[in-house]
Amino acid sequence: MAARARINAFRARLTASTGKPAIAMAAHNPLSAKLVAQTAGFDAIWASGFELSASYAVPDASILSPNIHLEMTRAMAEVQNLPIIADLDTGYGNAINVAYTVPRYEAAGVSAIVLEDKCFPKDSSLRPGGRQFLVSTEEFQGKIAAAKASCSMLVIARTEALIAGLGQEEALRRALAKQKTPDEILSFCRAWPGSVPLIIVPTSYPQLSFDEIARLTDDKVGLVICGNHAIRAAVSAMQRTFARIIKEDGIAGTESEIAPVSDVFELQGDGAMRELERKFLR
Repeated sequence: MAARARINAFRARLTASTGKPAIAMAAHNPLSAKLVAQTAGFDAIWASGFELSASYAVPDASILSPNIHLEMTRAMAEVQNLPIIADLDTGYGNAINVAYTVPRYEAAGVSAIVLEDKCFPKDSSLRPGGRQFLVSTEEFQGKIAAAKASCSMLVIARTEALIAGLGQEEALRRALAKQKTPDEILSFCRAWPGSVPLIIVPTSYPQLSFDEIARLTDDKVGLVICGNHAIRAAVSAMQRTFARIIKEDGIAGTESEIAPVSDVFELQGDGAMRELERKFLR
């Protein structure tokens, strides 16, 4: 699907009255993005800054170069056809940085970007006792305006007012110009008077199903982002496998629990390469 068509289709999905929000799954490299695309039911891929930082074993605190995230996101777009939502954190600076950065993501095949109202450098929203400092509403408005003026992608504004402990009134005020319980999030959603759909990342309240989110928020949520489940699943699986190999002094016991090499070949596009070999190698 062409990039513009993918953007339009994703915009239509977010605003469709289906009774259930669109679902985006996190990915941190082309392999995980391809696995998301092969799993029926996901509507988009979340090119997660948290997951990418974790894959490099560094904190999610604006440490990695923006070019690393951009090139990894481009690589995700090249191997599958789901729309990609790029996690741009703070936009890597002020509105000028945003104006220069956003078009590069559109050129990379991205369908939507997310900007949050934290100060640069950011700290992870999931980190206990993290530095949750926000820019002024006016500065954030400038960033969103700069992003919208420089691309045709969907621009998603993410307010961290609840996470920063500023309360629902401030969160609503910022959204219009998270404590970690679902009650405040649900209350915020029901109080939302805007015409655009809301997007939530329910990492801290996983007990809510997607159907419940739609029902309890009066269908105001257009997208739910599973923000870090790919990297967490990968870490858990590797820890179990590595520990078992050491415990059993061999690899035989893990064979039934890990993907066969043939599955990896398929994800690598090995079949397409073999076809090229048959046609062109002499």
